[in-house]
This record gives sequence, C-alpha cells and structure tokens, in this order.
Amino acid sequence: MALAWPGHAVAGLASLEIHELPVGGQRTLSASAPLTPFQLVGIHWRGPGTLELRTRRAGGSWSAWRAVVEDEGDAPDASSAEARATRGWRLGAPVWVGNADRVEVRTRGRVTRAQALTVRSPISKIPLRVTAAAGTPRIVPRSAWQADESIRRAPPVYADGLRMAFVHHTAGTNDYGPLQAAAIVRGIEVYHVEGNGWNDIGYNALVDRFGTVYEGRYGGLERNVVGAHAKGFNTGSFGIAVLGDFRTADPPPAAVDALVRTLAWRLDLGHVDPLSTLSAISSGNERFNAGIPVLLRAISGHRDTGLTECPGQRLYTMLPSIAKRVAALGLPKLYAPLAAPDEGGGIRFTARLSSSLAWSAVVTGPAGNELGRGTGTGTSVDWTWRPAGPIPAGARWRIEAPGITPAAGTLGTQATAALQIAAARPGPVTISPNGDGQADTADVVFTLSADANVSADLLDGSGATVAQAAAPRWRRVGERTVTVGAPALADGTYTIRLTAKATGGRQAVADVPLLVTRTLGRVALGASSFTPNGDGRGDALTVTVPLTAPASITVRILREGTWVATPLAGSFDAGTQVARWDGSKRIGRARDGDYVVSVESVDAVGTSRMELPVRLDRNPPAVRVVSSAPAVLRVSEPATLVVRANGALRRLVVREPGTVRLRGIGRLRTLVVVARDEAGNRAVLRRR
Repeated sequence: MALAWPGHAVAGLASLEIHELPVGGQRTLSASAPLTPFQLVGIHWRGPGTLELRTRRAGGSWSAWRAVVEDEGDAPDASSAEARATRGWRLGAPVWVGNADRVEVRTRGRVTRAQALTVRSPISKIPLRVTAAAGTPRIVPRSAWQADESIRRAPPVYADGLRMAFVHHTAGTNDYGPLQAAAIVRGIEVYHVEGNGWNDIGYNALVDRFGTVYEGRYGGLERNVVGAHAKGFNTGSFGIAVLGDFRTADPPPAAVDALVRTLAWRLDLGHVDPLSTLSAISSGNERFNAGIPVLLRAISGHRDTGLTECPGQRLYTMLPSIAKRVAALGLPKLYAPLAAPDEGGGIRFTARLSSSLAWSAVVTGPAGNELGRGTGTGTSVDWTWRPAGPIPAGARWRIEAPGITPAAGTLGTQATAALQIAAARPGPVTISPNGDGQADTADVVFTLSADANVSADLLDGSGATVAQAAAPRWRRVGERTVTVGAPALADGTYTIRLTAKATGGRQAVADVPLLVTRTLGRVALGASSFTPNGDGRGDALTVTVPLTAPASITVRILREGTWVATPLAGSFDAGTQVARWDGSKRIGRARDGDYVVSVESVDAVGTSRMELPVRLDRNPPAVRVVSSAPAVLRVSEPATLVVRANGALRRLVVREPGTVRLRGIGRLRTLVVVARDEAGNRAVLRRR
C-alpha cells in the first residue's frame, strides 16, 4: 500500500497530513509522489491484521521495515467524549523518523482500511525555558516547547484526587539530539489531537533521554488533570512517558533520574506513598472490563493495566527500584490524609507520616478563624473534631508537620440525605461463594450522613432484583457495613443497591458493582510461618492456588502494604498451581516480621483476590532456667519443647511466652531442652 493523497494540514509550527491508503490485497506498492517533508508518522487501520512501514529519507535511501506498534491503552477512557473520534480504528504509535518524504506500508492479515498520518515538526532552536518553583523539579512548560494551544479541543478535566502514577515509553527512536526532543513532543501533541481526535496530548509529562522534563497535557502539572495515557485508569492517575523504546535498550541514567525527581514531587503533592499498593477500578478497556478491581503498585507500568509491552521490559523491571528511590527523596512525607464523618457526628482526620513528627490538624472558618485544633506526635495522625453546631459552608481543614507538604481541603455543610461509599475503601466487591470458607461473603462499607433505614438488594445485568443481600435495618450516621453473600447466584456481574430511607421522606441510593466468580479455589499456605535461615528446613514458603477455569494468576508478597516479591505470575489452565517464595534467593534480604500473601485471579468475569497472613521468623526460641527447685523454665515465644530432665523424657507445648514448671521434679540436676517454634527455628539448652 502506498500514499494516495494528502489530507489536511494544520497551521502552526507543527502540522499534520492524513493520507488514505488503498487496501485491496496488495502486499506493497511504491509511493507515487514525494510528500510534504515530515519527521513523525503513524498509521490508523481497521481489521484484525497488522502492518509494517518504512520511510525514505528526503531525497535519499529507504529505512528498514518496522512493525507498526498499536497504542493499546494509550488512549482516553472508553466512556469519555474524547474517545469517540477514533472509535473502531486501531491506532499505531507515532514514530519519529527524522526528515522523510515518502512512506510505504505492507499488511499482514486482513486490513479493511488504513490511513497514514504524517507530522511536520521541524527542530526548534529557541531556548527551552524551565520553571522550578520551590520544591518543584525543573520542567519545560508548554509555552517553551511551543505547544499549539489553538488545537486543544476541550477544557481540562480534573479528578478529585491522585492515587497512582503510570510510567510509559513512547516506543519511538532512541537516537535523537537535545534539539530534536522538543520537536518530538510537538509531533506527539499534533498526532494525538489532530490524528487521534483527543482533546490534547495524552501524557501529563514527558522525559527525554537527556533528563529534560516537559509539561504534557494542559491544566497544570500540580493539579489532577485526567489524561489519555492508560485507558480505563486515567482518572486519578499521573502519566509520564520517557521518549524512546526500552524493550531491548536500557533507559539512560539521566532519564531515570529525571523520572525519579518528577514522580517524587508529583506523588508528594498528592500524598501518595510510592511503595504502597492499591485496588484501582477499571472503567473499561481491552484487558479489564468496567468495574473490575485491579491490584496495582502506586508506581505502575502501563502494561499492568493494558495489553501492551509499554514501558518496555528494560524500564519495567526497574520500576521497583525507581519506587524506592522516589520514596527516599524529599523526606519527610505525609500519606493518605482523610477527613470523614464519624458515628458521633464529628469529623475524623487521619493520615500517615514517613517518620515520627509533631503534627497538627486545624479547622478554620470561611473567614480564617480557627474552629478546632488537634495535635500529637508519631507516625499516625488521628484526631476527631466535634463541632458545637452546624459546620459553616467554606470551612477548611489542614494537616501539618515540620518539613512535610501540608494536606488541606474543604468541609462543606453535611448533606442530610446523601449516602455514599466511603472514599477510603472504594470499589467493587468480589465474592467466591463456593463454600470453601474463603471469600464466600464480603463486607460492603458505606457512609451515612444521617440516621436512616438501609437495605441492600442484588440486581442482575438488566437491573432486575434477583435477591436481597440485607433486610432493612435502622443504622446510625457514620461509617457502616453490610455483609453480602450470593450462594445461589451464577458467576457473573451484578450490582449491590444500597437504599437509605430517613425521616421526612428523604431517600438516597448507592450502587456497588458485585462480581461473583468461583474460579479461584481455596488458597493454602504451606505454613503460617517459616524460617529462611539456610538450614534446608522450611527455607521457602509454598502457596497452593487451585483454579476451576482458565485464569491469569499473580501471587505477590506484601509487607505493610508495600510490594516485596512476585513468586508467580502468568496465564494458566484449570488445575492447581504452586508458587514458591524461595528463602535462599529473595528472603535473605527481607526482614523478620508479618507479611501478606496476595493472590489475584483474573478470569472471564473479573478479578478476585485472596490475602493470607504469614510470618517470617529466623530467630529461634530462647529457653533459660529460672529456678532449679522447683524446676521452672522461661520461654520467649510459643514453642514445642522436648525435655529430658533428670533422665526423664517429656514433651510440652508452650502456647504463649512466659514461665513453665516441670512438674514432678523437686530439684533439677541434669537438663536437655530442644525447643522448636512454629516457623521451624530450633534451639537447644543443656545443663549438667
């Protein structure tokens, strides 16, 4: 296929032309005439087939053929108006080609229609100004890289908060100079807006290989602008793309350093813990249907949510170390601030601090007068303000501590009829009502702003009521819970409808998606605690995961919400899979303490998750003699003791730390004690 005719050009420094490509079974044709010189090209097509393209240097030789990489997920959310322009088209990622004047494409499989989009974005020699307010990394604003503000299609859309960041690569060339980088950014902007029909460039920020950071989508980098970079997960996320292709090439250190600085600044503004994990709800894409909860790291790669290789394997494998660097930069930090009504009519303020600090939480009126103040010291902020009367409209709150980025918000008057799902625990509910004792029921948490009678009904996909999850019951104001089970329902997607009825005819309704799937059977751990001390006994933890149908399985190890390891990930047929967390390789670097084994299963219905506690313990129990007459031992932890005292053998089970009396022995003469704790750690005490 070759270029047939030019489309339209856009005025400005960067411009785009659209060329319809003939499709009729031809494998390849020569371009009929030179085109307006261009520097960036992308392909749009319809049909299940794929394409390859090559370009000719202006007046020179042809490049090698390269596969057209589909932007699977670099897109607006499916339900947005922004996504309508290219609905039904497959969108190829734009490729920077330098200076070219011709392009050829060839197909693999069935392609029913195709277009080539060429972008003219010449190198700009203007100085790239940067902005760096206090605490802000050096960023090239849109005006400096000469974004074309005239082509933006709509005002920016803002999310209520920031929950995560997605790292991308642009899948283009790695061979570009400092002056070409801004031209690449301009070319991507024009391709996204004029080619794909989006409102603006899709990414919130971009980084070149020299470590220069560029402001992306319009609306303010410090604000929660909804981008078009992670279809299904754009709201509440920050998308940052590194210019280049990192499937087989390592990202340059300067680019990684800039990525770390930018993420540290932006996540700190949003009070997001870079090492945390969260359950994000898909609004719908090719991998996760709408309403499916997906376990993500606060700093995730694009491939975690879409059917894509982005950000390339070499960059993706660096994300855990990048997250650790982000967490360590700019300390101290404040995480997860929340102001929510409590049962007694007060407002409870909570947050976490990265280290123990003296903190304060302050409520002020619309005129700035102080209405309430709470103080404390530690790593947890927890204070409840009980107002003497109605909260005035425009009242504000602020949580502060030395050195942190403060958190602030507005407390409007409390609504009298609103019923809402608690912001601290949003999302669908997944149950597996197979009678195995795991996830047969689930708790749905919601917040009432007034005392009300609350019922819960189960609705099918057509909106018809199929069961009652909870009978009407009078519930007080504040955070409340209903337990939902559905043993008689078939696997599928349902809705939990919460209906609240209060005095005066007031009524409110809230819907929560419910996923019923029995694919994941009873998950079992080889032990509830284990000891990776290299002695060959109990050095590894096994996780048994039975499946009743094909599914994608991910087994993660978490400590205090932070991702530590992934011993199993992949797609499997029905049957039993076994994950092994090998102490000789990974756990030697892990600390003793409590961990969580998180098992996530994604099947045709949605995502189900099971979390089981496990303890890593390398320390053997300590046993000592407290008294010889009578014979009394002290044991430091629960353990099984095999005791030979004065020649007599006995076995004792110690269920809690403390003292143990060896009954029947008046005076202790000889003693051998072998103590073994639940993890398998062994200690021996001898006394002669």
